[in-house]
Amino acid sequence: MNVPNTPQEVFLFAKIEIRPIIIKGIINMPTINPYINFNGNAEEAFNFYKSVFGGEFQKIIRFKDLESAEFAVPEEEANKIMRIVLPIGGNTLIANDVPKSMGRVNENENRSKIAVYTETKEEADKLFKGLSEGGTVEMPMAESPWGTYFAMFRDKYGIEWTVEFGPNANAQA
Repeated sequence: MNVPNTPQEVFLFAKIEIRPIIIKGIINMPTINPYINFNGNAEEAFNFYKSVFGGEFQKIIRFKDLESAEFAVPEEEANKIMRIVLPIGGNTLIANDVPKSMGRVNENENRSKIAVYTETKEEADKLFKGLSEGGTVEMPMAESPWGTYFAMFRDKYGIEWTVEFGPNANAQA
């Protein structure tokens, strides 16, 4: 595993966006939203995630949208994604393409997984089947030792996921 050495590498290695939310107009709590770096295929990956989770993109910004006299964008990166946002339930999945000038993202890192908790066993099966298609399954959907219905896998874009259903699944995290 390549360990990041510089602040720039740490930024590219993993990002988490935290922002406050209001629940039922009473409690102000932070949410944690995964922010994924891709090597030029963020749009393809997010169209795949949209086909599995549903919903619509909240925002798509391309590098060319930010181009100015102070911020030149190489032609081959103009249509790459600077920011793409897909709301999923009460959370948001966010990503960007990493410009070639900043180096490649290690697509085989295994420091983190995106955990998805479902409301039904059927939804867990559906998300597992969709997200794991073309990927590598580490643990298929099955009863876990901690009493939930659980799976662990890497999708076809190298992103690691867990899908889980069961009483108090969120409490198990």
